[in-house]
Amino acid sequence: MTTKIYHNPRCSKSRQTLQLLTDNNVEPEIIEYLKTPPTKEELTEILTALNMTPRQLMRKNEADYKENNFSDEKLSDEHLIEMMVHFPKVIERPIVVNSDNKFALGRPPENVLDII
Repeated sequence: MTTKIYHNPRCSKSRQTLQLLTDNNVEPEIIEYLKTPPTKEELTEILTALNMTPRQLMRKNEADYKENNFSDEKLSDEHLIEMMVHFPKVIERPIVVNSDNKFALGRPPENVLDII
């Protein structure tokens, strides 16, 4: 089974999730999403699979979130997704996807156990 993790090595939850995967004999493809952000289409797929809105998958304490006024309720989901592509720091992490197209947000890290 192929597993991917949208990972930020500076994030403790992301590191814990990666460790949990490897502890369970899963060697995921690591996508450092700050270097290689997901596309608009990939983010839309992630949001749909997680049954979340863009706002629910955004880190509201990030400077990019505050500086770009992402809290403005008038912003459409489509606009927020486009902005998440341009400012990937605001994307909550880590996100894990397996080859069966099952997704999990690793907050807490144990959430990923349901899909491995």
